[in-house]
Amino acid sequence: MTVILALETSCDETAAAVVVDGSTVLSSVVSSQVDLHARFGGVVPEIASRAHLSLLTPVIAEALVEADVEGCALDAVAATVGPGLAGALLVGVAEAKALALAWGVPFVGVNHLEAHLYASFLEEPDLAMPLVLLLVSGGHTMLVLMEGHGRYRLLGSTVDDAVGEAFDKVARFLGLGYPGGPVIDRLAAEGDPKVVRFPRPMPEGLDFSLSGLKTAVINFTRRHRPAPGSEDRPAPGAGGRPVPVADIAASFQAAVVDMLVAKARRAMDETGAAGLCLGGGVAANSELRRRVTEMGTEDGVRVFLPSRAMCTDNAAMVAAAAWWRLRSDGPSPSDTGIRPNFPLA
Repeated sequence: MTVILALETSCDETAAAVVVDGSTVLSSVVSSQVDLHARFGGVVPEIASRAHLSLLTPVIAEALVEADVEGCALDAVAATVGPGLAGALLVGVAEAKALALAWGVPFVGVNHLEAHLYASFLEEPDLAMPLVLLLVSGGHTMLVLMEGHGRYRLLGSTVDDAVGEAFDKVARFLGLGYPGGPVIDRLAAEGDPKVVRFPRPMPEGLDFSLSGLKTAVINFTRRHRPAPGSEDRPAPGAGGRPVPVADIAASFQAAVVDMLVAKARRAMDETGAAGLCLGGGVAANSELRRRVTEMGTEDGVRVFLPSRAMCTDNAAMVAAAAWWRLRSDGPSPSDTGIRPNFPLA
């Protein structure tokens, strides 16, 4: 039995978890910084780093108490070393190394993207490989073929904006606040996704593009939304047809999900993988989860959706990846540094 304490501080979530043998979660504590960054419309790196400094120690203490485990009983301490914000990563890695040294246990550095892939194995340890993983978050959008533990092939990635980034930017332009993904998801449920036929970018291949779609939404909104404080009057150039924000949100979300599902389906066809998994914060989107499940039924392929708690940044997934890395590669060297641009493959 291998008990690992893992830390996650790559962006704006301060998290700690205790996991046994890469699959049994004894505790998973996440302290969100959303309220700190909301008024800026996005994550401010310096604020994130300072928040990690004040939050990490109590989060670790809570994780250990919840797991009923003392530091001396741990077998390793892990932390995300990248990719992510440099200052934020430094806080977690420095803390993890200090604890590992104090308790006389190995330190394991983990790739944040690899951790997202292992989130599925926390809830479904017997997933058959090869697997196609659609990783969609605020900073990443990619399709990965997982041929075996620690063996990955990048099939496609975004050439500009990540999906979560596009959701945030569109939400900010529509005046919906931050973070954009959850609020657009909720508002889209009240709208009609067929009102606007936004473009589905890059229909060929397995790469993604969100920048043009984001621009199309902004340009449409400028033409078809009333000016603030004039909700009963048509917007200039709208031809007398102001379009509700809920319909714009639903139409934008439909375009994004159509693109993601089409790419995932093509990846499954091209690789002949045994199944498809989602990962990353955008994997919590209700329409994406519904459409991917529907695709699995139509195509007769296995689809696994991690719980929403395992989609967003958390330390349990870091512990799961660390367990596999410890078994295959052993402890990370003591001089392991952060890698803000750490590639997956």
